[in-house]
Amino acid sequence: MNIRPFRNIKRRKTKKIKVGKVEVGGDAPISVQSMTNTLTTDINGTIRQINDLQKAGADIVRVSCPDQDSSLSLKKIVKNVDVPIVADIHFHYKRAIEAAASGASCLRINPGNIGSKDRVKEILKAAKDNNCSIRIGINAGSLEEKLLEKYKEPCPEALVENAKNNIKILEDEDFFNFKISVKSSDIFLAINAYRILSSACDYPLHLGITEAGSLTPGSVKSSIGMGTLLMEGIGDTIRVSLSEDPIEEVKIGYEILKSLNLRHRGVNIISCPSCARQAFPVIDTVKKLEKKLSHIKEPITLSIIGCVVNGPGEASQTDLGLTGGGQGNNMMYLSGIPHHKVVSDRIIDEVVNLVEKKSEELRKN
Repeated sequence: MNIRPFRNIKRRKTKKIKVGKVEVGGDAPISVQSMTNTLTTDINGTIRQINDLQKAGADIVRVSCPDQDSSLSLKKIVKNVDVPIVADIHFHYKRAIEAAASGASCLRINPGNIGSKDRVKEILKAAKDNNCSIRIGINAGSLEEKLLEKYKEPCPEALVENAKNNIKILEDEDFFNFKISVKSSDIFLAINAYRILSSACDYPLHLGITEAGSLTPGSVKSSIGMGTLLMEGIGDTIRVSLSEDPIEEVKIGYEILKSLNLRHRGVNIISCPSCARQAFPVIDTVKKLEKKLSHIKEPITLSIIGCVVNGPGEASQTDLGLTGGGQGNNMMYLSGIPHHKVVSDRIIDEVVNLVEKKSEELRKN
Protein backbone atom coordinates (compact mmCIF):
# COMPACT_ATOMS: atom_id res chain seq x y z
CA MET A 1 0.00 0.00 0.00
CA ASN A 2 1.20 3.53 -0.79
CA ILE A 3 -0.55 6.81 -0.22
CA ARG A 4 -2.82 7.45 -3.17
CA PRO A 5 -2.38 10.94 -4.61
CA PHE A 6 -5.37 13.13 -5.27
CA ARG A 7 -3.73 14.06 -8.53
CA ASN A 8 -1.20 12.40 -10.79
CA ILE A 9 1.34 14.59 -12.53
CA LYS A 10 1.34 14.31 -16.32
CA ARG A 11 4.93 14.57 -17.49
CA ARG A 12 5.82 16.50 -20.61
CA LYS A 13 6.66 14.15 -23.47
CA THR A 14 10.35 14.30 -24.38
CA LYS A 15 12.80 12.37 -26.49
CA LYS A 16 14.54 9.49 -24.76
CA ILE A 17 18.32 9.24 -24.63
CA LYS A 18 20.66 6.90 -22.79
CA VAL A 19 23.37 7.86 -20.33
CA GLY A 20 25.21 4.59 -20.19
CA LYS A 21 22.61 2.04 -19.10
CA VAL A 22 20.25 4.70 -17.68
CA GLU A 23 17.41 5.99 -19.84
CA VAL A 24 16.61 9.69 -19.55
CA GLY A 25 13.47 11.28 -20.95
CA GLY A 26 10.38 9.79 -22.55
CA ASP A 27 8.65 7.38 -20.17
CA ALA A 28 11.83 6.64 -18.18
CA PRO A 29 11.74 7.30 -14.42
CA ILE A 30 13.12 10.68 -13.38
CA SER A 31 16.74 9.91 -12.52
CA VAL A 32 18.62 11.33 -9.54
CA GLN A 33 22.15 12.60 -9.98
CA SER A 34 24.98 13.87 -7.82
CA MET A 35 28.61 14.89 -8.27
CA THR A 36 31.79 13.79 -6.56
CA ASN A 37 33.80 16.31 -4.54
CA THR A 38 37.00 14.27 -4.42
CA LEU A 39 39.96 15.08 -6.65
CA THR A 40 39.40 12.89 -9.70
CA THR A 41 43.09 12.05 -9.66
CA ASP A 42 42.46 10.45 -6.25
CA ILE A 43 41.20 7.39 -8.07
CA ASN A 44 40.50 5.18 -5.05
CA GLY A 45 38.81 7.99 -3.13
CA THR A 46 36.65 8.86 -6.14
CA ILE A 47 35.66 5.22 -6.66
CA ARG A 48 34.65 4.92 -3.01
CA GLN A 49 32.52 8.04 -3.18
CA ILE A 50 30.82 6.98 -6.42
CA ASN A 51 29.98 3.58 -4.94
CA ASP A 52 28.64 5.24 -1.78
CA LEU A 53 26.48 7.52 -3.92
CA GLN A 54 25.13 4.56 -5.85
CA LYS A 55 24.24 2.78 -2.59
CA ALA A 56 22.36 5.93 -1.55
CA GLY A 57 20.37 5.75 -4.81
CA ALA A 58 22.28 7.87 -7.33
CA ASP A 59 21.45 6.77 -10.88
CA ILE A 60 24.15 8.91 -12.51
CA VAL A 61 27.29 10.51 -11.04
CA ARG A 62 29.20 13.48 -12.45
CA VAL A 63 32.98 13.73 -12.10
CA SER A 64 35.08 16.83 -12.70
CA CYS A 65 37.75 16.70 -15.43
CA PRO A 66 39.65 20.00 -15.23
CA ASP A 67 42.95 18.59 -16.52
CA GLN A 68 44.42 15.71 -18.51
CA ASP A 69 45.33 13.65 -15.45
CA SER A 70 41.70 13.79 -14.32
CA SER A 71 40.17 12.82 -17.67
CA LEU A 72 42.63 9.93 -18.06
CA SER A 73 41.86 8.78 -14.50
CA LEU A 74 38.36 7.91 -15.70
CA LYS A 75 39.77 4.77 -17.35
CA LYS A 76 40.34 3.13 -13.98
CA ILE A 77 37.35 4.76 -12.31
CA VAL A 78 34.69 3.52 -14.75
CA LYS A 79 36.02 -0.04 -14.52
CA ASN A 80 35.39 -0.09 -10.78
CA VAL A 81 31.90 1.43 -10.58
CA ASP A 82 28.50 0.30 -11.80
CA VAL A 83 26.86 3.65 -12.43
CA PRO A 84 27.13 5.88 -15.53
CA ILE A 85 29.75 8.61 -15.22
CA VAL A 86 29.32 12.13 -16.60
CA ALA A 87 32.57 13.97 -17.29
CA ASP A 88 32.31 17.63 -16.31
CA ILE A 89 34.09 19.68 -18.99
CA HIS A 90 34.28 23.46 -19.12
CA PHE A 91 36.72 25.01 -21.56
CA HIS A 92 39.29 22.61 -23.02
CA TYR A 93 37.92 20.43 -25.81
CA LYS A 94 40.70 17.87 -25.47
CA ARG A 95 39.49 16.99 -21.96
CA ALA A 96 36.13 16.02 -23.47
CA ILE A 97 37.77 13.87 -26.14
CA GLU A 98 39.95 12.16 -23.52
CA ALA A 99 36.98 11.60 -21.20
CA ALA A 100 34.89 10.02 -23.95
CA ALA A 101 37.76 7.69 -24.87
CA SER A 102 38.28 6.88 -21.17
CA GLY A 103 34.76 5.52 -20.77
CA ALA A 104 32.56 8.44 -19.69
CA SER A 105 28.89 7.80 -20.50
CA CYS A 106 28.13 11.50 -20.94
CA LEU A 107 29.99 14.78 -21.40
CA ARG A 108 28.74 17.92 -19.68
CA ILE A 109 29.79 20.81 -21.92
CA ASN A 110 28.75 24.28 -22.96
CA PRO A 111 29.62 24.26 -26.70
CA GLY A 112 29.74 28.05 -26.74
CA ASN A 113 32.63 27.99 -24.24
CA ILE A 114 34.61 25.31 -26.08
CA GLY A 115 35.84 27.55 -28.86
CA SER A 116 35.63 27.04 -32.61
CA LYS A 117 33.05 24.83 -34.30
CA ASP A 118 35.87 22.58 -35.44
CA ARG A 119 36.67 21.81 -31.80
CA VAL A 120 33.02 21.09 -31.08
CA LYS A 121 32.95 18.77 -34.12
CA GLU A 122 35.90 16.84 -32.68
CA ILE A 123 34.06 16.42 -29.37
CA LEU A 124 30.92 15.22 -31.14
CA LYS A 125 32.95 12.72 -33.19
CA ALA A 126 34.53 11.38 -29.99
CA ALA A 127 31.08 11.15 -28.40
CA LYS A 128 29.66 9.24 -31.37
CA ASP A 129 32.67 6.93 -31.58
CA ASN A 130 32.36 6.05 -27.88
CA ASN A 131 28.56 5.92 -27.61
CA CYS A 132 28.66 8.91 -25.31
CA SER A 133 25.75 11.30 -24.72
CA ILE A 134 26.09 15.02 -24.01
CA ARG A 135 24.54 17.47 -21.58
CA ILE A 136 24.41 21.04 -22.80
CA GLY A 137 24.99 22.85 -19.52
CA ILE A 138 23.87 26.49 -19.51
CA ASN A 139 24.44 28.47 -16.32
CA ALA A 140 23.41 32.02 -15.47
CA GLY A 141 26.86 32.56 -13.96
CA SER A 142 28.72 31.77 -17.19
CA LEU A 143 26.62 33.15 -20.04
CA GLU A 144 28.35 34.07 -23.29
CA GLU A 145 29.55 37.67 -23.41
CA LYS A 146 27.49 38.58 -26.48
CA LEU A 147 24.32 37.50 -24.68
CA LEU A 148 25.21 39.52 -21.59
CA GLU A 149 25.76 42.52 -23.84
CA LYS A 150 22.41 41.93 -25.53
CA TYR A 151 20.32 41.35 -22.40
CA LYS A 152 22.45 43.41 -19.95
CA GLU A 153 22.06 40.75 -17.23
CA PRO A 154 21.25 37.06 -16.84
CA CYS A 155 17.55 36.50 -17.57
CA PRO A 156 15.38 33.57 -18.73
CA GLU A 157 15.46 34.72 -22.34
CA ALA A 158 19.27 34.88 -22.31
CA LEU A 159 19.61 31.37 -20.89
CA VAL A 160 17.17 29.95 -23.41
CA GLU A 161 18.80 31.74 -26.34
CA ASN A 162 22.15 30.37 -25.19
CA ALA A 163 20.64 26.88 -25.06
CA LYS A 164 19.04 27.20 -28.51
CA ASN A 165 22.33 28.36 -30.04
CA ASN A 166 24.06 25.31 -28.64
CA ILE A 167 21.26 22.97 -29.68
CA LYS A 168 21.70 24.19 -33.26
CA ILE A 169 25.43 23.48 -33.14
CA LEU A 170 24.76 19.84 -32.24
CA GLU A 171 21.81 19.42 -34.61
CA ASP A 172 23.85 20.81 -37.52
CA GLU A 173 26.29 17.96 -36.92
CA ASP A 174 23.46 15.39 -36.80
CA PHE A 175 24.02 14.80 -33.10
CA PHE A 176 20.81 14.34 -31.12
CA ASN A 177 21.88 12.22 -28.16
CA PHE A 178 21.78 15.06 -25.63
CA LYS A 179 19.92 16.65 -22.73
CA ILE A 180 19.90 20.29 -21.62
CA SER A 181 20.01 22.33 -18.43
CA VAL A 182 19.48 26.06 -17.88
CA LYS A 183 20.50 26.52 -14.27
CA SER A 184 20.60 29.52 -11.99
CA SER A 185 20.90 30.11 -8.26
CA ASP A 186 17.86 32.40 -8.62
CA ILE A 187 14.72 30.28 -8.34
CA PHE A 188 12.52 32.58 -10.42
CA LEU A 189 15.10 32.87 -13.19
CA ALA A 190 15.61 29.10 -13.36
CA ILE A 191 11.90 28.25 -13.29
CA ASN A 192 11.04 30.67 -16.08
CA ALA A 193 14.02 29.60 -18.20
CA TYR A 194 13.03 25.94 -17.96
CA ARG A 195 9.40 26.77 -18.75
CA ILE A 196 10.35 28.65 -21.91
CA LEU A 197 12.82 25.98 -23.00
CA SER A 198 10.38 23.13 -22.40
CA SER A 199 7.88 24.77 -24.74
CA ALA A 200 10.56 25.37 -27.36
CA CYS A 201 12.04 21.86 -27.68
CA ASP A 202 11.39 18.25 -26.76
CA TYR A 203 14.87 17.25 -25.64
CA PRO A 204 15.12 15.83 -22.11
CA LEU A 205 15.79 18.43 -19.43
CA HIS A 206 18.19 18.17 -16.51
CA LEU A 207 16.77 20.20 -13.61
CA GLY A 208 18.76 22.01 -10.97
CA ILE A 209 18.97 25.15 -8.87
CA THR A 210 22.69 25.70 -8.99
CA GLU A 211 24.77 26.85 -6.00
CA ALA A 212 21.69 26.46 -3.80
CA GLY A 213 23.68 26.64 -0.55
CA SER A 214 24.06 24.48 2.55
CA LEU A 215 21.77 21.63 3.58
CA THR A 216 18.71 23.45 4.92
CA PRO A 217 18.49 26.53 2.65
CA GLY A 218 19.71 24.57 -0.36
CA SER A 219 17.12 21.85 0.16
CA VAL A 220 14.36 24.44 0.50
CA LYS A 221 15.41 26.36 -2.63
CA SER A 222 15.80 23.15 -4.64
CA SER A 223 12.44 21.83 -3.47
CA ILE A 224 10.64 25.03 -4.43
CA GLY A 225 12.41 25.45 -7.76
CA MET A 226 12.51 21.88 -9.00
CA GLY A 227 9.25 20.96 -7.28
CA THR A 228 7.41 23.71 -9.13
CA LEU A 229 8.73 22.49 -12.48
CA LEU A 230 8.15 18.82 -11.72
CA MET A 231 4.54 19.54 -10.74
CA GLU A 232 4.12 21.09 -14.18
CA GLY A 233 5.49 17.93 -15.79
CA ILE A 234 8.85 19.50 -16.64
CA GLY A 235 12.06 17.60 -15.94
CA ASP A 236 13.59 14.22 -16.76
CA THR A 237 16.61 14.06 -14.44
CA ILE A 238 17.53 16.11 -11.37
CA ARG A 239 20.46 17.15 -9.22
CA VAL A 240 20.15 18.90 -5.88
CA SER A 241 23.24 21.14 -5.59
CA LEU A 242 24.28 21.47 -1.95
CA SER A 243 27.37 22.63 -0.05
CA GLU A 244 27.20 19.33 1.79
CA ASP A 245 28.12 15.66 1.55
CA PRO A 246 26.94 14.57 -1.95
CA ILE A 247 24.96 11.74 -0.39
CA GLU A 248 22.63 14.39 1.07
CA GLU A 249 21.96 15.58 -2.48
CA VAL A 250 20.71 12.12 -3.39
CA LYS A 251 18.56 11.86 -0.26
CA ILE A 252 16.91 15.24 -0.85
CA GLY A 253 16.43 14.44 -4.54
CA TYR A 254 14.44 11.35 -3.65
CA GLU A 255 12.45 13.20 -1.02
CA ILE A 256 11.39 15.72 -3.66
CA LEU A 257 10.33 12.97 -6.06
CA LYS A 258 8.59 10.97 -3.34
CA SER A 259 6.62 13.99 -2.16
CA LEU A 260 5.24 14.42 -5.70
CA ASN A 261 4.57 10.71 -6.13
CA LEU A 262 6.95 10.67 -9.09
CA ARG A 263 9.30 8.03 -7.77
CA HIS A 264 9.57 5.94 -4.64
CA ARG A 265 12.66 4.51 -2.98
CA GLY A 266 13.12 3.50 0.62
CA VAL A 267 10.92 4.26 3.61
CA ASN A 268 8.68 7.31 3.42
CA ILE A 269 8.00 8.32 7.02
CA ILE A 270 4.90 10.38 7.75
CA SER A 271 5.29 11.80 11.26
CA CYS A 272 3.69 14.46 13.42
CA PRO A 273 5.58 17.54 14.67
CA SER A 274 5.10 16.42 18.29
CA CYS A 275 3.01 18.14 20.94
CA ALA A 276 1.79 17.67 24.50
CA ARG A 277 -0.56 14.89 23.33
CA GLN A 278 2.28 12.59 22.31
CA ALA A 279 2.33 9.23 24.08
CA PHE A 280 5.98 8.62 23.21
CA PRO A 281 8.93 10.85 22.16
CA VAL A 282 8.04 11.25 18.48
CA ILE A 283 10.99 13.39 17.35
CA ASP A 284 13.64 11.14 18.88
CA THR A 285 11.84 8.03 17.62
CA VAL A 286 11.71 9.29 14.03
CA LYS A 287 15.39 10.28 14.08
CA LYS A 288 16.39 6.80 15.23
CA LEU A 289 14.13 5.11 12.71
CA GLU A 290 15.51 7.17 9.82
CA LYS A 291 19.02 5.93 10.64
CA LYS A 292 18.06 2.32 11.26
CA LEU A 293 15.94 2.10 8.10
CA SER A 294 18.30 3.96 5.74
CA HIS A 295 19.38 0.66 4.15
CA ILE A 296 15.88 -0.17 2.91
CA LYS A 297 15.49 0.34 -0.85
CA GLU A 298 11.97 -0.93 -1.42
CA PRO A 299 9.22 1.74 -1.34
CA ILE A 300 7.40 1.49 1.99
CA THR A 301 5.18 4.06 3.70
CA LEU A 302 5.36 4.33 7.48
CA SER A 303 3.36 6.65 9.73
CA ILE A 304 4.61 7.56 13.21
CA ILE A 305 1.97 9.62 15.01
CA GLY A 306 2.10 10.41 18.71
CA CYS A 307 -1.62 10.34 19.55
CA VAL A 308 -5.04 9.11 18.41
CA VAL A 309 -6.22 12.44 16.98
CA ASN A 310 -4.66 12.00 13.53
CA GLY A 311 -2.88 8.68 14.04
CA PRO A 312 -5.57 6.20 12.94
CA GLY A 313 -6.37 8.21 9.81
CA GLU A 314 -2.72 8.38 8.75
CA ALA A 315 -2.13 4.71 9.63
CA SER A 316 -5.07 3.65 7.46
CA GLN A 317 -3.26 5.07 4.42
CA THR A 318 0.22 3.60 4.98
CA ASP A 319 1.87 0.19 4.77
CA LEU A 320 2.79 0.33 8.45
CA GLY A 321 1.59 2.75 11.07
CA LEU A 322 2.11 3.45 14.74
CA THR A 323 -0.33 5.51 16.79
CA GLY A 324 0.38 6.65 20.34
CA GLY A 325 -1.95 5.33 23.04
CA GLY A 326 -2.53 5.83 26.72
CA GLN A 327 -0.16 4.46 29.36
CA GLY A 328 2.42 3.42 26.78
CA ASN A 329 0.10 1.08 24.90
CA ASN A 330 0.58 2.17 21.31
CA MET A 331 -1.28 0.63 18.37
CA MET A 332 0.55 -0.91 15.44
CA TYR A 333 -1.29 -0.95 12.11
CA LEU A 334 -0.48 -3.31 9.24
CA SER A 335 -1.83 -2.41 5.78
CA GLY A 336 -4.12 0.15 7.40
CA ILE A 337 -5.71 -2.25 9.92
CA PRO A 338 -5.13 -2.20 13.72
CA HIS A 339 -3.02 -5.29 14.47
CA HIS A 340 -1.34 -5.29 17.88
CA LYS A 341 -0.16 -3.08 20.71
CA VAL A 342 3.45 -2.04 21.29
CA VAL A 343 4.85 -0.67 24.55
CA SER A 344 6.82 2.54 24.15
CA ASP A 345 10.26 1.13 24.94
CA ARG A 346 9.83 -1.50 22.21
CA ILE A 347 8.77 0.83 19.39
CA ILE A 348 12.12 1.08 17.60
CA ASP A 349 12.85 -2.66 17.54
CA GLU A 350 9.27 -3.57 16.58
CA VAL A 351 8.99 -1.06 13.75
CA VAL A 352 12.43 -1.90 12.31
CA ASN A 353 11.57 -5.62 12.42
CA LEU A 354 8.23 -5.10 10.64
CA VAL A 355 9.70 -2.79 7.99
CA GLU A 356 12.47 -5.26 7.22
CA LYS A 357 9.91 -8.06 6.90
CA LYS A 358 7.84 -5.91 4.54
CA SER A 359 10.97 -5.11 2.53
CA GLU A 360 11.76 -8.83 2.21
CA GLU A 361 8.21 -9.54 1.01
CA LEU A 362 8.49 -6.85 -1.66
CA ARG A 363 11.82 -8.20 -2.87
CA LYS A 364 10.39 -11.70 -3.25
CA ASN A 365 7.36 -10.43 -5.13
